Amino acid sequence: MEVRIFSCETHINHALDMFVAEQKTFPMLEELKEEEKLSTVCSYCENSALYIVANEN
Repeated sequence: MEVRIFSCETHINHALDMFVAEQKTFPMLEELKEEEKLSTVCSYCENSALYIVANEN
């Protein structure tokens, strides 16, 4: 099952902690592309997301 958490700068540590707690494995952390940043919001607040925390593909 693919897990994708979008995160702003403020919530990145929380996103990483939640991923590890739920998935019992380490995630991939990637910075969103500029065009993705404009339309993607943080999974924890309404701020623009800067990062994606996801399963390794």
